Amino acid sequence: MTVREALVRELVRTREPAATDALTLDGGVVRLRAVRPDDAAALTDLHKRAGQNSLRLRFFTISRASVDREVQRLIRPPDPDHVAVLAEEGGQVIGVASYERDPTAPDTADFAVLVDDRQHGRGVGTLLLEYLAAHARADGVAEMVGDVLSDNTAMLGLAQELSAVFRTDLRSGVVEVRLPTTIEEDALEALDRRERLAGSRSLQPVLRPHAVAVVGAGRSPGGIGHEVLRGILDYGFTGPVYPVNPYAEQIAGLRCYPRLTDLPGRVDLVVVAVPAHAVPAVVEDAARAGARGLVVLSSGFGEAGEEGRQRQRELVRLVRRHGMRLIGPNCIGVINTDPDVRLAATFTPNISLPGTRPAGGLPDTMTGGLGVASQSGAVGIALLEQAARTGTGISSFVSLGNKADVSGNDLLRYWYDDPATQAVALYLESFGNPRAFARTARALARRKPVLAVKSGRSEEGQRAGASHTAAAAAPNIAVDALFAQAGVIRTETLTELLDAARLLLSQPLPRGNRVGVLGNAGGLNVLAADAAHGAGLEMPSLSEQTRKALTAVLPTAATHNNPIDLGAAATPEGFRTAITQLAASGEVDALLVIFAATRANDVPGVLAAIGQATDEVELPTAAVLVGVGDPIQALRGARTPVYPMPEPAMRALGQAAHYAAWRAVPLGRRPRIEGVDARRARRIVHQALARGEGWQPASVITDLLSCYGIPLIPTMVADSALEAVRAATEVGFPVVLKAADPNLVHKSDYGGVQLHLTGPDEVTRAYEAIAVALKTPQPQVLVQPMVRGVVELVAGVVHDPLFGSLVMLGRGGTETDLLNDRAFRLLPVTDVDAEAMWRSLRCAPLLTGYRGSEPVPTSAVEDLVLRLGLLAEQIPEVAELDLNPVMANRDGVVAVDAKLRLAVVRAEPDPALRTLSPTDRERR
Repeated sequence: MTVREALVRELVRTREPAATDALTLDGGVVRLRAVRPDDAAALTDLHKRAGQNSLRLRFFTISRASVDREVQRLIRPPDPDHVAVLAEEGGQVIGVASYERDPTAPDTADFAVLVDDRQHGRGVGTLLLEYLAAHARADGVAEMVGDVLSDNTAMLGLAQELSAVFRTDLRSGVVEVRLPTTIEEDALEALDRRERLAGSRSLQPVLRPHAVAVVGAGRSPGGIGHEVLRGILDYGFTGPVYPVNPYAEQIAGLRCYPRLTDLPGRVDLVVVAVPAHAVPAVVEDAARAGARGLVVLSSGFGEAGEEGRQRQRELVRLVRRHGMRLIGPNCIGVINTDPDVRLAATFTPNISLPGTRPAGGLPDTMTGGLGVASQSGAVGIALLEQAARTGTGISSFVSLGNKADVSGNDLLRYWYDDPATQAVALYLESFGNPRAFARTARALARRKPVLAVKSGRSEEGQRAGASHTAAAAAPNIAVDALFAQAGVIRTETLTELLDAARLLLSQPLPRGNRVGVLGNAGGLNVLAADAAHGAGLEMPSLSEQTRKALTAVLPTAATHNNPIDLGAAATPEGFRTAITQLAASGEVDALLVIFAATRANDVPGVLAAIGQATDEVELPTAAVLVGVGDPIQALRGARTPVYPMPEPAMRALGQAAHYAAWRAVPLGRRPRIEGVDARRARRIVHQALARGEGWQPASVITDLLSCYGIPLIPTMVADSALEAVRAATEVGFPVVLKAADPNLVHKSDYGGVQLHLTGPDEVTRAYEAIAVALKTPQPQVLVQPMVRGVVELVAGVVHDPLFGSLVMLGRGGTETDLLNDRAFRLLPVTDVDAEAMWRSLRCAPLLTGYRGSEPVPTSAVEDLVLRLGLLAEQIPEVAELDLNPVMANRDGVVAVDAKLRLAVVRAEPDPALRTLSPTDRERR
């Protein structure tokens, strides 16, 4: 192996996965890591525990003589041709998998796997092969191959789950199994299903415990532990509750126990309210008591400097070694309003919870369908308080705190199949694994609305970049793209979030974006019409037939068009008739009913009519009530949500319509793209990185783009005026001269671009002008034929270590930064994404023949986007790729300038690897 080849392989291996924790199908926690030489004894023990049939299925023989040889093979130090990984639970090795690269076919490797007989059926083998495949991907192995006996049904079933290809030799009874290491959509969906099942089961002890213990419950009111215990009791938890305090015999009327190990029965959930230094001992006791869930309220961990962060890392390692899940630390607790559970393990102030005992002064108002997760305790309290005030029912609430273990992704998986949760509300300050969030949230949003407030939208939170693509792709843009693709409803405020949630929980989804407004207040009707436009809704004029029908039944109404003005003295019958008629017209998809109470109105009668009529129609409806006291309470008993003013009501209707439109569009697929040579592309990139990271010369750009069929204008390089003239003559006049310096981003700003050169003399003068502008006597230049387009676009890729790569499309040329007309998508980019990107641009009409101009084949634009998406997916070392401008005309699209920056990809989240939130990374 040459020095260069060794360097390239080492660059690739920096992407290999670190040791990680993952969930088994029954919700247990296992550690996945590389095999070490000191694992020899544990691996020998694993093989000795294997039954005779397991050995036969693994080695095709019952002989134990091969065990020593196998263990020695497994503990060899890893290299690009050999990888061995293991799974351990509670410190015991319970499975091992490995591969050896085939020297005759470097893209393939022979794999093997063995799982402890007592662990079969828990998904350990699947986890091992997924983890092994992640190593293989990083090492450039495209396919893992193994021979499996035909009666090894468990292994064949596992392989089928991983989208294996089978070839059977009937004479030998052996099936050749070929496992691709690249994850296709169907395999990824299967992986997500396994992860949802495991995640949901792992959280059952936390959110649906049969018995709860509170450690640190004091005797005096006011302490956190005491108040949490009181909250659990006041809310009427349906199982046993155990206070734990070595210095008390009785607390809140319950017998107190010195330690968790003294409890009379098994406990599922332990709520911890002791100082940070005492938490590890509590965790050890909790494990001995059989607990599977922890809610750590204590502070002094990750939020408390480096010492606290180290304490938190040790806490997570301890929790996972015992197979438990952890909420927090530094959180305010959890709530589950299910009548079969009735858990309020929190020290929030007196917020209305359903069924709270009257002595607590908290009415039964909050059982409902909204699952809530908040990273901030204060925001969580605000959400609960606002939900109680507006009558928004909660199914469950989780204060994530420091998110040391359980994250928003885990809760999304739990809520996916939770029948009590009909919508989800999130307050997020950071993402642990946004790539996993994108898939998990998208799957959930296909069946339930997901709403989120994500902090950090200020300009200060954005980063700058060198290229047009990178400069545009600030973190805020990445979050917007993530939410848009995942169908997450992003709101600006908590109030707006709950406004939308109330409507989505109580109303059917709109079939379109047409809204009808009726009411007795002309001024508020006008404000509603203005708000509709801002919310992306249409207020259509009603047909003549509908207007005549309304006139016949509402002769006293001031107007019979949209909005319908019923007049200040509108009657209950007038409201009832208008609601029924407008809903039945088929000309609107949603209704907003506005009532401003006056002395001339039968207020109780009107409110009753609005409540009854809106509940009876099939369209989503919202009401604005003014002058009726508390508008939220005015329609109690009706399902129609009430708002104090038209603007929040219209925003909620608009968000519902936008979400409904997203759900109605298929998710799309990644079409097979012809003319791609990924193997050659990887070789080009690795060779370039061996020379160094950074901006790349034109030759590397041209070679890489050609591997993906991305159209780039023919380009020649010239090192002098004479060479430039020769090149121009060869490509054909008129031509363009550009500075070739890869570090020069905005060439035109520095005089580095000379256009429409029609002859040798103009080429010579242009070369000299570039030399003067760059203050270089003999600059290297690029010579290209002059191309004009109907529209100038910009397209590109930027890689983010956390979010992955984003693909950009927008208005290009010198107007790129001025107009800021761009669209972004995270990977993977589907055919639906590609079409939506150009359609979302303000310049989209220019592509389809604006005012008689020549249309552009938009299929060519979509093809460009899809090719960029595939390149970004397969070559994550592309840190920035900027194609600007891309000339679009009737012949298609072609990039006339390109910038490329390559960078080694370090350890990043693997979208096809199931893993819990990392505690720390094991480095080689």
